[in-house]
Amino acid sequence: MSKRIGLFVGREWSWPPAFIDEVNQRDQGVVAEYARVGGEFFDAPVPYDVLVDRISHEVPMYRSYLKKAVLEGKTVINNPFMWTADDKFFGATLVAKLGVASPKTVLLPNKDYVPGIVPGESLRNLRYPLDWGAILDYIGLPCVLKDAHGGGWKQVHVCQSLDELIHRYDESGLLTMIVQEFIQWDQFVRCLCIGREEILPMKYDPRERKYLVEHEHLTPELGARIVRDSKAIVNALGYDMNSIEFAVRDGVPYAIDFMNPAPDMDVYSLTPTYFEWAVQKMADLTVRLALHPRPPLAELRWSRLL
Repeated sequence: MSKRIGLFVGREWSWPPAFIDEVNQRDQGVVAEYARVGGEFFDAPVPYDVLVDRISHEVPMYRSYLKKAVLEGKTVINNPFMWTADDKFFGATLVAKLGVASPKTVLLPNKDYVPGIVPGESLRNLRYPLDWGAILDYIGLPCVLKDAHGGGWKQVHVCQSLDELIHRYDESGLLTMIVQEFIQWDQFVRCLCIGREEILPMKYDPRERKYLVEHEHLTPELGARIVRDSKAIVNALGYDMNSIEFAVRDGVPYAIDFMNPAPDMDVYSLTPTYFEWAVQKMADLTVRLALHPRPPLAELRWSRLL
């Protein structure tokens, strides 16, 4: 019987059908299709060998199903347990431990809380009010305020003054925010990372949010460091599909955004050149894992109990 790859996607229109066609035309005993779930029994078998997840951050039921799939020994890209647990403050700490350059980062208390939280009783562990002066002495200006759990450039604000920082923080509501040092970059690079080994450093213009197809945009030394740092990050996170942004200042690549487990792979975003790379490399990875899976539950610390 053929091995099966199931694809969880949202509104994407270009990459999913191209990926499915690429896998199916290879005739390697592996078929790819859109996964179908609904009213799932907890003890029913998972009919896919590999599941590619690009939407469970917005559809929680999918995330629960994908966790079950991992328990059943299936390969899920990306690991739903890690994806559930990650955040940008943890990430900043992680990359610093890995020896990767990262901007200074401060975690902020939420501005608002869900009903039932009584500040004088529920928040006894919280040191408040915030010492904004000490925060800016550490971070500097300009600075970047962003959602610790966000992505897609949503709720990201470059603040030029303390007043602007406080104003944006006051608008953050229930979100958990971090404030980071703004890296005045000389070069900007976004890497598409597939399978923890395939790293494609692309020139990127964050002002226009577009990729520029210029293959000689990095020196050999800088390119090698960016690839090395990218591999260290995705291997530490256990992500087989990710994008990592580096802001290069004075020849040093700072990892400023590196937790993107469902990276943009649209043909209009990536350009046809890089889009084809993404289709081919994801097909390579998923077909290989369907035919030669990793040890079941290898990335779960508590799997020895099962």
